[in-house]
Amino acid sequence: MKTRYSSLVTVKKSAVQKSEQEVQKKNAELKSADEALELAYTTLYDITTPHDGVVANFLTTQALLHTARAQIKHNKEWQNFAKDQLQLAKDNLKKDMIEYEKFHYLELEEIKKLLVAQAKLEAKELDEIALMSYANRIIGDK
Repeated sequence: MKTRYSSLVTVKKSAVQKSEQEVQKKNAELKSADEALELAYTTLYDITTPHDGVVANFLTTQALLHTARAQIKHNKEWQNFAKDQLQLAKDNLKKDMIEYEKFHYLELEEIKKLLVAQAKLEAKELDEIALMSYANRIIGDK
């Protein structure tokens, strides 16, 4: 049944679906950030430091450690950014869902009013039909 809220409900529903897709996308980005951070930690733990040997080996290891730590720092920042973006997407989804539910509720209330009005109209028509058939019976008996 069409109401004045039907088109708004459709628009709000599509906004909710877009927001849900955005949350899924942000979840995937957060998962990628988590995996990259885990990989960076694994890389750091896999670097072995030489206990003796040429200074060049020590310097190379030191450079590798520095690079691994920088990568970890970068991945932590990415992870925090992804968490923030996910939270924003969830907040937007919540707002969109509230808007959708509000207009959906208004639409349902409008439908209830229309059904009540339609039931009253049908009852009135049935009463008129009953009165006419009763009047016809009385007139027919005379």
